[in-house]
Amino acid sequence: MSRSTPSALLAALLLTCGSAASAVAQTPATAAVATVPPTEEVRRADLIADYFAADPATASRGAVIVLGGSEGGLGGSGRMARRLAADGFDAVAVSYFGEQGQTETLDLIAIEPVDRALAWLNARPGTPEPVAIVGVSKGGELALLIASRNPAIAAVVAAVPSNVVWAGIDRTGGAVGSSWTAGGQPLPHVPYDFSKGFTGIFNLYRDSLPAASPEAEIPVERIAGPILLVSGEADTLWPSTEMANRVEARLRSHGFAHPVEHLAYPDAGHAVFGAPVRADAPGLQNVTAVGGTVEGLIAARADVWPRTLTFLKTALAEAE
Repeated sequence: MSRSTPSALLAALLLTCGSAASAVAQTPATAAVATVPPTEEVRRADLIADYFAADPATASRGAVIVLGGSEGGLGGSGRMARRLAADGFDAVAVSYFGEQGQTETLDLIAIEPVDRALAWLNARPGTPEPVAIVGVSKGGELALLIASRNPAIAAVVAAVPSNVVWAGIDRTGGAVGSSWTAGGQPLPHVPYDFSKGFTGIFNLYRDSLPAASPEAEIPVERIAGPILLVSGEADTLWPSTEMANRVEARLRSHGFAHPVEHLAYPDAGHAVFGAPVRADAPGLQNVTAVGGTVEGLIAARADVWPRTLTFLKTALAEAE
């Protein structure tokens, strides 16, 4: 099995940038939502998740699986799921690594827990409803991957995503293989190319991307519903706009039958996706560590969140 060995500097920078991207300051309204506890906590050997139920009186049709990024655990995904529930969608945040009992390294992570979350949603009392998936950063990569393999996913929101399966991330600087496994087998992936030395995370991803094998590309044309892509053109963590463009190009080349939209924001970085934020939110300046400006982030979030809610409501309402 091929193993890439990132430098200790790479691991440290990934830790810093991942933390900044996942800890974007919240508006007072969002902070209030964040205090709402999960409706149900799922703590099984094969699934760790937090479920947040929308108000039945105002809930939209369907449910949403939420996947966070390389920060791991249920922190980022839980905040997103809470907000989606407040905005009318039953939502389940899934931890694919980083919680108690799970590996702490994003390397050779089984993708099956996401399918188990789907099965868990469908096993709730009542008639099973359509399910969308929302993923951010590495979660965006995983969301596209899962939806390409499971036709029961009715719609996808992939924020600052990847069009390929990447090598894993070990924050201690250890060797890594593929980020993901299926059926216990590592999935083909793009290894990190250190042939030019290490000049930054963004450059490493950008310079490694051209060597991606066809097998490492996510077969997004197999997704069974509409896709919303979101990227920040000023992303300094990885080339999310370029990779989202590659997703679009692959879909076009295969005559994809469902709607596809790509929202790319020129002055926003890796933290582009999420609920709106206010200019006076504490710690907002920290997000510039992953690209863009505070003004660009505020404008992007004000635009992207209502458009995401509209996308989900429409896609789930029209799903069979």
